[in-house]
Amino acid sequence: MSDTTIRSRPSVRRLPLAAPLRLARPSDMWFKPALSVVVATAVPDLLLFAIDRLDLVMYTMAGSLCALYGHNLPYARRARAVAGVVVSMVVGMAISLVAASLTGSTAVLIAVGALLAAGQKMLCDATRIGPPGPVIFTFVTSAALFAPQHLGQVPGHLALTLAAGGISWLVTVGPAMIRREGPERRATARALDAAAAYVTAPGHRTRRAAVAAVHAAWQALLAAGRPTPVRRALERLVVHAEAALAGGAHGTFPIAPAAAPAPASDPERLRAWARQTRARGPVPTPPPAPGTSDELFGIDAERAAGRTRSRREARRAVLRRLAPGSPLLPIGARALIGCALAGYVSQAVGVGRPYWAIVTAASLYQANVTLSWNRALQRTLGNLLGVLVFAAVLPVSRTGPLALIGFCLFFGFAAEALITRNYWLGSIAVTPMALLVLEFGGTHPAGELIGDRVLDTVIGAGVGILAAMLVTNRRAAGRLEKALAATDRARAHAVHALAAPQPTPAALDAARRRLTGSLVELREADDTAAGEWWQRALPQEQVLAAEQAGHRTLAATATRQGLIAPAQENGAV
Repeated sequence: MSDTTIRSRPSVRRLPLAAPLRLARPSDMWFKPALSVVVATAVPDLLLFAIDRLDLVMYTMAGSLCALYGHNLPYARRARAVAGVVVSMVVGMAISLVAASLTGSTAVLIAVGALLAAGQKMLCDATRIGPPGPVIFTFVTSAALFAPQHLGQVPGHLALTLAAGGISWLVTVGPAMIRREGPERRATARALDAAAAYVTAPGHRTRRAAVAAVHAAWQALLAAGRPTPVRRALERLVVHAEAALAGGAHGTFPIAPAAAPAPASDPERLRAWARQTRARGPVPTPPPAPGTSDELFGIDAERAAGRTRSRREARRAVLRRLAPGSPLLPIGARALIGCALAGYVSQAVGVGRPYWAIVTAASLYQANVTLSWNRALQRTLGNLLGVLVFAAVLPVSRTGPLALIGFCLFFGFAAEALITRNYWLGSIAVTPMALLVLEFGGTHPAGELIGDRVLDTVIGAGVGILAAMLVTNRRAAGRLEKALAATDRARAHAVHALAAPQPTPAALDAARRRLTGSLVELREADDTAAGEWWQRALPQEQVLAAEQAGHRTLAATATRQGLIAPAQENGAV
């Protein structure tokens, strides 16, 4: 690595104040987890109300919250993922409940909570389960640590968690009976919208977003199971998105001075297809793009190969992310140290519920220091505003158990409706819901609840972000270098496939998809390293050159497959 390819960055970077609090557009699927968690919570809550045992809500809620996971996955993969979430929740609850029944030492329970939080953070990151990530596990298991418990009660409480988790599984997988290709349709629509945005405003940012969206769409279609007529139509739409993306590459990353840009797709047509794809009607049938048959032949070949290797390779990938040397280990260390310190400081100042400080600290830890700082600001603001909402609704919630259940369901729905706009906005709803759950076990002084929650929020956020700043993650730069090397290898493989006299469609398709995946990983690794403190200089020029060369090769591969018209000059790939 020559000195000319390395640009130094400051070890300590400025932390933003206003940007983390800006509102974004809501997710195109926010209502899916919102409705799912309401249904999955309402069923066990109403059953417990019918038998006058609302004091057991904490145990069923652990299973009900599993309904928040997996909504971005195709149903075939979602069924396995949510089942894994339910099992993990039961295991975490078992550890917490057994620890609570064996010891009353707050110091020991805080240590167990910190270990659980660190392990949950690493497992969620390694499996890439996606939002809401480890914070739900930590919230439930930390609260269970401080619930009065006898060892003989543990099996029954775990059975309640498992039963509620089964309801969550049915709720999250059940829509497959109505619209089995729903997740793939949404992924395809995102790819079409991202390709349209790139065609409208070509640039590094829009291209990276489009590459990631197209890659995610193909991954969703590959994971969805056997091809159906609807999935075939979706595959053709993704081919069009890919063709628009590849066609614009000539203009964004010129292959040769005399090269002419390939004709770009109409962005309005792509957006119209995206709207139709999201809707409940039939999937639009686009005219065949050049090379579509070869492209779909390659997809079929990859799908057939993936049926035998996907699960095995997925397990190996998880183990690699947890192995010694993994960049996830420093994040786990931050969670362990930060959560433990937050709990002990909370205990030292006399807070009766130190698990709130543990959960606050655990919720902060993102991929790097900058993102963790953003989350600290969002969490603090949201929790403080949420405490005010709790103070306003508490008198009404105490008018009867149905009012309490209704408020918890309302805030559960509101949290998912708002959190995709910004985390702090969702926290305004999460905070009163978490405080109201305590009311199922009996009333508590309002001033005590509010004071403890405010104090624990400040302690958890302050101690948590301090741990993030002090526990270094120099492996972020190493991950970037590995991603850079993987991209170079993937590009070399694609160039070799292109150089073959008569490459098969499956070989070209596999080479292009491997290169696309490596470019997505490279961008993620670079973004992560860019926000990290205390590390060596990053090879920014090399990253930019690798991305440009990779996109040129992707365009050349698409040209060879017939997805776009060839340029006037071939140039280097």
